[in-house]
Amino acid sequence: MPLVIDNPSGEACSLPECIEALGDLGFDADDPASTAAAAGWLRRLANNRSFLGDLLVDRLAGRGGEAIASAYGPQAIVLSRPRDNRPNAAFLRAAIWPSPRDHVFQTSGAASFVYGAAHDHNFDFLTVGYCGPGYVSDYYEYDYEAVAGFAGEDAGLRFAGRSTLSPGKLMLYRRHVDVHSQLPPESLSVSINVMRVDPAQGWFDQYGFDLERGTVARLLNPLASEAFLRVAVASGAEGALDYAEWVGAAHPSDRMRLASFEARAEMLGDTAEADALWRAGELSGSRMVAGAARVKRAALA
Repeated sequence: MPLVIDNPSGEACSLPECIEALGDLGFDADDPASTAAAAGWLRRLANNRSFLGDLLVDRLAGRGGEAIASAYGPQAIVLSRPRDNRPNAAFLRAAIWPSPRDHVFQTSGAASFVYGAAHDHNFDFLTVGYCGPGYVSDYYEYDYEAVAGFAGEDAGLRFAGRSTLSPGKLMLYRRHVDVHSQLPPESLSVSINVMRVDPAQGWFDQYGFDLERGTVARLLNPLASEAFLRVAVASGAEGALDYAEWVGAAHPSDRMRLASFEARAEMLGDTAEADALWRAGELSGSRMVAGAARVKRAALA
């Protein structure tokens, strides 16, 4: 379960003050002092009960400032940008959590807001309940290093409890440890997050999970390189197949190696050829590819 941080401070700060402080301090969840410092500034910002409403009204009314930027889905608002590419850079975002009574929930559906979709994160972040009763989460933990990452694999999920991100509750979500399935709040709620930026983040897997089966359901952060490889192979471009074969045998990323096998398999119309390819995948030396290959060969059989 994410770690609850006890910080009862009543001090408040402005958004620019918080942005400036985080720009200087950064955020490293592996460093308790860094985590405490970043959490302290997030607490101060959350104690400012008017900053977010004032910001949104000013932007909507066109009274200056940068346009409101969204990321991570339709309900996230980026409040700051990471400063340069320095180590442990961090940025702020606000996340809006509609309830089933809200029009946007009724028109877009629960899936648009990731409700009921169990997932982990490949980054650390701090969060605090800002307003509203807060979303509810069923929490699980798992051993990231023990999971190869192919769909259908037993994830070894361990239920850790249910909790609500109530106003003022401050928590640290740990990368590759904490899994949660969010449930909508009773009424519209907002949380504020401090997000860590890691240039290597995209190469570390983030998973969606099937809670009924206790398995990995899918990867949630596909790489553009995977799509480029698939298109290159499908196009029949000269050298694409040879390059894909090298990727499948030697690329340092298991996900790229799996994409290579999948791209080549999609070009095969013969079941025997597809089985032979996936047999090679079983012997490739990659746990992810081998696990996926066993599933594919079973389906072909």
